Amino acid sequence: MDQIILWLKYFFLGIVQGATEPIPVSSSGHLIIAQRLMGLKQNGLSFEILTNTASLIAIVFIFREDIMKLITGGWGYLRTRKPEYRADFMFCLYIVIGTIPAAVAAVLFKDPIEEIFSSVYTVAVALLVTGVALWLIRNLRGRKQDGDLKTKDAVLVGLAQAVALIPGISRSGATVISSIAVGMKQETALKFSFMLYIPISVGGLVMGASDIAHDPNRTQLAIPYLIAFITTLVVTYFSMRWFMGIMAKGNLKYFSYYCFVVGTLLLIFL
Repeated sequence: MDQIILWLKYFFLGIVQGATEPIPVSSSGHLIIAQRLMGLKQNGLSFEILTNTASLIAIVFIFREDIMKLITGGWGYLRTRKPEYRADFMFCLYIVIGTIPAAVAAVLFKDPIEEIFSSVYTVAVALLVTGVALWLIRNLRGRKQDGDLKTKDAVLVGLAQAVALIPGISRSGATVISSIAVGMKQETALKFSFMLYIPISVGGLVMGASDIAHDPNRTQLAIPYLIAFITTLVVTYFSMRWFMGIMAKGNLKYFSYYCFVVGTLLLIFL
């Protein structure tokens, strides 16, 4: 019975990770809350890396056509310098530029940031901050499309993604909010946000491979981890599809309400 209960707990964690990774409410913050409520304590980064990898696979699958277009167009421009490929090449370049701030911050500060800020109180405050940011940009409708981006846009969004290393600050929220704030259209903001997610997640997987290999609990928790991985993969796919519909309608204000409510409840009860 205890084993079944443990499996159910990891199944629930997979749902939490999958449901919250694409949307602007912080998956890391919700995992901290869920683990506290269920009395689970994760040692090391193996679980986080595995579930993030599951979300990555789902998101890459959803954006596979965009990814192939960017790769093909970017490489085509490098080979031929044809103007019809330039927009794809520049978009790829801006993804690289936007990735640098978070990559540097992760290498230098990820462990101390998580050690200092991984508390329910921090998550509560971060959710309230996210809620305020979502509320401020709720009515913005930018005009910039893929080919209209500039270096400063990529840098600003990249800096916002770096701030999202703090648990409770949503990565998707930070990048979508900043993308809209610099004038991107909803569709472009969504695409740029999740294109930035891919290299950061791949980098996290590469850097964390040793954590998985040396996890002392990997044998004992193999089945619970597998359950969480599969659950995260499936739920992320449907959550991402749902969020794409929300973005198309411009209804980000509802996530603002959610962040206000959850952040306030955490401050009161936890």
